[in-house]
Amino acid sequence: MLSPDDATVMVGAVSTLREQVSAAALPLDVPDVATARATRAALLSQLDDYVLPRLRSLDAPLLAVVGGSTGAGKSTLVNSVVDAEVSASGVLRPTTTVPVLVHHPDDEKWFLDDRVLPGLSRTTGAAPGAGDTTTLRLVASRSLPPGMALLDAPDIDSVVSANRALAGQLLSAADLWLFVTTAARYADAVPWELLRQASDRGTAVAIVLDRVPPEAMSDIRSHLAHMLREQGLSTAPIFGIPEATLGPQGRLPEGDVARLRSWLTALASDSRARGVIVRQTLEGALASLDDRAALLVTASEHQAEALARLERAAQDAYAAALQNVEQGMTDGTLLRGEVLARWQEYVGTGEFFKQVESTVSKVRDRITAALKGAPAPSGNLGEALQTGVAALVLAQGQGAPLVAARSWRGLAGGDALLERSEDDLAKPSPDLAVRVERLVRDWQGDVLDLVRREGKDRRTTARIAAYGLNGVGVILMLVAFAHTGGLVGAEVGIAGGTAVLAQKVLEAIFGDQAVRDMARKARENLLTRVRDLYAVEQARYDAVLGDVDVTTDQARRLADAAAAVKAVR
Repeated sequence: MLSPDDATVMVGAVSTLREQVSAAALPLDVPDVATARATRAALLSQLDDYVLPRLRSLDAPLLAVVGGSTGAGKSTLVNSVVDAEVSASGVLRPTTTVPVLVHHPDDEKWFLDDRVLPGLSRTTGAAPGAGDTTTLRLVASRSLPPGMALLDAPDIDSVVSANRALAGQLLSAADLWLFVTTAARYADAVPWELLRQASDRGTAVAIVLDRVPPEAMSDIRSHLAHMLREQGLSTAPIFGIPEATLGPQGRLPEGDVARLRSWLTALASDSRARGVIVRQTLEGALASLDDRAALLVTASEHQAEALARLERAAQDAYAAALQNVEQGMTDGTLLRGEVLARWQEYVGTGEFFKQVESTVSKVRDRITAALKGAPAPSGNLGEALQTGVAALVLAQGQGAPLVAARSWRGLAGGDALLERSEDDLAKPSPDLAVRVERLVRDWQGDVLDLVRREGKDRRTTARIAAYGLNGVGVILMLVAFAHTGGLVGAEVGIAGGTAVLAQKVLEAIFGDQAVRDMARKARENLLTRVRDLYAVEQARYDAVLGDVDVTTDQARRLADAAAAVKAVR
C-alpha cells in the first residue's frame, strides 16, 4: 500500500491529469471520436469516483459494488447478506433503479459527503422515486462489520440507458466487484465485457453464481472457473448459491449465503486482507490510466489536425479567389468587351491606332481633341472599368464561400460545423456587392490621388491639364491592367494597341519609370483592398472555428500529465 506521503504526491499528479482530461475537448466529429468521448467520460468518472477518493482516504472502508444482469438476484442477495430489507426486490424489471449503499453505522462519515461518487446526492430516508439516477441512498446496518460497505447497483444490461450508465459508473467506483450471475446466464456477452474490463484494469472481482441446480453445481462452477482463467481472473473466488425457495421475507436460506457473508466479514475485519484488495484495484486503476490517456492524446492530435485542415480549406478558398483576381488584373481580361468599346469611343477608331508609332505629340493632340469634342468620354470608359473590376472581385468573392463549404463537407467535422452555424457559410455576406462597389470607387479615388501626387510640378500639371485629371486617371487604370495574356483573337491586337498607346501617353506626361511605378502602385492598392475584403469574408469561417474548443497543445499537456502519473507510480 502507498505510504501517506506517496499518496499525497500521487494525488497531485492524478489531480493534474484529471484537469487535463476534463479540459480535453473533442468537439469535432472525426473518425473514432465516439470511442474517445466515451473513454474520456469513463476516465473522468473513475478518477472522480474512485482513484482520487481512494488515494485521499486509504483507510476508508472497502466498497464492494454488487453488479450483474437483470434478474440475477442482486437485491435479494444484499438483503440476505445483511438479513434486512435494505434494497427493493421483486419480479418487476428493473427492480433496482436507485443505488443503495449499506454500511455499518460507525462508517457513515465516509459516505455522507461527496468523497466518493461526488455526482450523486445523498439520502438516508425512504427510497427516492423510481428512475432517480442522481441519488445514492445510504442505509446503516449492524449486520455488516465496520470496514466494509455493499452497494447494490442497477442492472448492467437494463433496458433503461440511464440505469446502464449508472451501473457502469458505480462499478468503476468499487474496490471490489461482487458480480452476480445465474446458471442460465453466466456466459452472456454483456457481463463478460465488464469482466474483461475488470481484468484489464486489475480490479478485484468475486463471482456469485446464483440459482444453480444442485446437481449441476460442480459442472457449471468448473466451466465458469475455466472462463475466468481465460480472461485473466483466475484468482476471483466463486460463491455458488443453489436454486432454492426464498423464505417468508424473500431472502435466501441462511446456509446458502453463510460462506459469502463469512468471506466479506473476514475482509472487513482483516486490515491486511482489505489492504490487498484495495491495493490490487487501485494499482490496476492507476496502471490503466496509461492506455486510456494515450488514446485521448491520439484523439486530441486528430482533433487538432482536423481543425488545421478546416482552417486551411477556408484559407485556400479565399487565397485562390484573391489569386484569381490578381490574375484577372494582369492578364488583360479586364480589357475585354465593354472596356475596349469605350476605349475606342474615347480615342477614335481604327485609323487612330495606325498612328501609335508616330510622335507622341500627335497622339496627345488626337486624345485632347477627343476629350474636348465628346461629352465626357473618359467617364464612360471609367464606368466600364469600374464595372469590370467590380464584376471580377464580386464573382470571386461569391465563389470562394462555395469552394470553402464544399471542402468542409468533405473534411472530418466540417459538415457538422456548417449545419450548426447560424450563418449560411456557403453564401457570401449579404452586403458583399455593396462593399465591392464601394471598394472599386475608393480605389479609383486613390488612383486619381496618385496622379495628383505624381503631377506636383508645374510642367507635369500642365500636361495633365491637357488631358484632364480624370482622363489621365482612366489611362493609368488601363496601363495597370493592360497585359494581353488572357485575350484571344482580334482582341489581342486591339488590346495590345491600347496598352502601347496608353503607355506612351503616360510616359509623355510622367516619364517611363514613373509610369511603371504608378501602374504597380495602382495594382497593389487594388489588390490590398481586395485582400482586406476577402479577409472579412473569410472571418465568418474563422469565427466558427474559433468557437471550436480545441487547442494545439492539448495533446502535449495530456501526455505530460499522464507521464507525470506514471513517473510517481
